[in-house]
Amino acid sequence: MKFLVTGGAGFIGSHLTRLLVQSGHSVIVVDNLHRGKIENLHDIIDKIQFHKIDILDSTQLQEVAKQTDGIFHQAALTSVIESFTQEKKYYDVNVKGTENIFRIAKEHQIKVVYASSSSVYGNPHKIPISEDFERKPINPYGMTKLDDENLAEKFSRIGTQIIGLRYFNVYGSAQNLDYAGVISKFYDNIAKNKPPVIFGDGRQVRDFISVKDVAKANLMAMQSSLGFGFINVGTGIATSILDLAKIMISLSGKTLEPIHEQLPEGDVHSSQANTIFARQVISWQSKTPLESGLREFFFSS
Repeated sequence: MKFLVTGGAGFIGSHLTRLLVQSGHSVIVVDNLHRGKIENLHDIIDKIQFHKIDILDSTQLQEVAKQTDGIFHQAALTSVIESFTQEKKYYDVNVKGTENIFRIAKEHQIKVVYASSSSVYGNPHKIPISEDFERKPINPYGMTKLDDENLAEKFSRIGTQIIGLRYFNVYGSAQNLDYAGVISKFYDNIAKNKPPVIFGDGRQVRDFISVKDVAKANLMAMQSSLGFGFINVGTGIATSILDLAKIMISLSGKTLEPIHEQLPEGDVHSSQANTIFARQVISWQSKTPLESGLREFFFSS
């Protein structure tokens, strides 16, 4: 089949593009290279079509999208901290850009699988988080993802097939500080023989999911019979930030002790996915244990 991947030169998008190529599909990548890097596709660049296009340019986007069998929409701005100071920019890219994708999909009857986020839940009253939990984001980035979900619901009612994958904390090779940034920041410090910096007491928990598992979830969602829905994409395992630091220090073989600093604005305290729905509707579950995934990340960075 022929697929379009927006943000295909970015962290998650490049892994997804690689999986699609390896699975025998024809792939068109669209990326404005604002955050994405063409080097992320160096090993498959001759096996794909690449177009430097911004998702806000609906005319160019439609030209490359209209002949495809499905759209994987990964392009977005993703820094929680940055979203507080650049709210309009985040709204334009994450909401207006996504609406462009949905409009094209509606016009040409193309199925969309897109990147939503666990940030739509905000600070949940309990964990693990099921898909039917209240959506109450606590930062502008999360609000843009909630706006996208509202758009997805609107377009689904007029016949567009759209699946939103609520990513939890994605990590892996080629990641930047926006995705599961704590892992990148810990790694950078440890590599420089500096202690990892933990914000707060380190007891806050996250659900860290390998980017390879996330790529597989996208493909399985596209291939599923599901026409609309929102699905948690996580491991279902909660790991404290303090334990994460200890695992990464252990993998490095160094003798370091974490230091603590004040929590930043908009930080979620507890995040852990309930993954039952993903198993039920797209037959997907994570395969990569955290320590194994971190070990691969260490030796690929």
